Amino acid sequence: MSDNADPCPKSAVSHGVGMAGLAGLGLWTLVARHYGMDGPNAGFAAVVACGVPMLLWSLLVDKVHRRASTGIDWTGPARPWRSVLDVSIVKIAGLWATWLAIAVFYCIARWYWSGDYRFSMNLFMGAAPWLLVASVPYVIWLDRRLVEPRDASYAFGQWVIGGAADRAEVAHHARAWAVKGFFLAFMLSIVPGNFASVVAWRVEDAFSHPVALASFLIAVMFMIDVCMATVGYILTLKPLDSHIRTANPLLAGWVAALICYPPFVLMGNGGPLDYHAGGAEWDVWTRGHGVLQWLLGGWLVLLTAVYAWATVAFGLRFSNLTHRGILTHGPYRWTRHPAYLSKNLFWWFSALPFLSVSGSLTDVVRNCALLGVTNAVYYWRARTEEAHLSADADYRAYSDWMERNGVVPRFFGWVVGRKARQEGGVQPAE
Repeated sequence: MSDNADPCPKSAVSHGVGMAGLAGLGLWTLVARHYGMDGPNAGFAAVVACGVPMLLWSLLVDKVHRRASTGIDWTGPARPWRSVLDVSIVKIAGLWATWLAIAVFYCIARWYWSGDYRFSMNLFMGAAPWLLVASVPYVIWLDRRLVEPRDASYAFGQWVIGGAADRAEVAHHARAWAVKGFFLAFMLSIVPGNFASVVAWRVEDAFSHPVALASFLIAVMFMIDVCMATVGYILTLKPLDSHIRTANPLLAGWVAALICYPPFVLMGNGGPLDYHAGGAEWDVWTRGHGVLQWLLGGWLVLLTAVYAWATVAFGLRFSNLTHRGILTHGPYRWTRHPAYLSKNLFWWFSALPFLSVSGSLTDVVRNCALLGVTNAVYYWRARTEEAHLSADADYRAYSDWMERNGVVPRFFGWVVGRKARQEGGVQPAE
């Protein structure tokens, strides 16, 4: 079935946003490599370098601030600031209380004050005074233009000051900021290391061997993913139409996501789902087989490229556990979950859990089983995300289109002997 006969629903993000960010990130990386800047601040500058072009493209080319989904009305004169001041004060009180609660959580959770997380905390402490000051004129300015300024932030502010508050809106505000507070600290903590791993790599070393080249290109892809994703967590703003519409209300969704990230991660070294015991990575098993190294290394690079492309496609809107607009372009025309699919395939081909250094059948069975359980966790995450997003009619339309036209769903449908539906309905996950 052709796209003309069955057009894909329009994506909330254009191709140009991610490409602009990629160009900015690439240019800064070349500058940093030239001058040998591989420190933490240079890593954060990479986030700025890809974020600013995406922001400008979104405003100047896509004009996202004019979309009705922002909730902002630009057609008439703004309200007098005195008419919104009472509402704005309540929202500012709620916003400051939210930041205070997140700060208290950071203080209680001691892992935020050691290792890579310390960089995130230093950034937050440096930014806090500026954010407190800037939040006052920003909230008042936005409230003068919002169609309905009494939103979730207002409901939370009412709850903080003891007024009448919509509990559903209070919960939405709390979930959205919990996502941002938890994941932004993590993303910022891993930016410097990922950036340095690319900047510090010598070109002659990268091109000396197929394993080295594959490892370098994989490091580049992960740097792109981390920098782009970090921008997404920072720029959750209504004027950019990148605000959080809803955060996943399902407990299962939160559990499935959090067990994939520190400090709760189950798949890390020594964790209950660690599938590396008695094993070795792909470069060990292919040693001395140049052709095999080129083939397997190229396949791993391709999988990582798809993973990074899935993040680039989000533009300003990447974040876990949230609905910030429905994506239907790039790799999201192949499958609803390109990042999960490519990531899980990468683990199988890089770890090769069906091989054991010691020759132990026990290690082989254990590693394969644990990686299978890891795959199941990501399938669970996908299902909880679909359950959350299916509340939006745009996602249901995209999901139905994907089942009829998507390469991956049609492939799995062929494998199990299922015919693609010609009309809408609820889809199975890939």
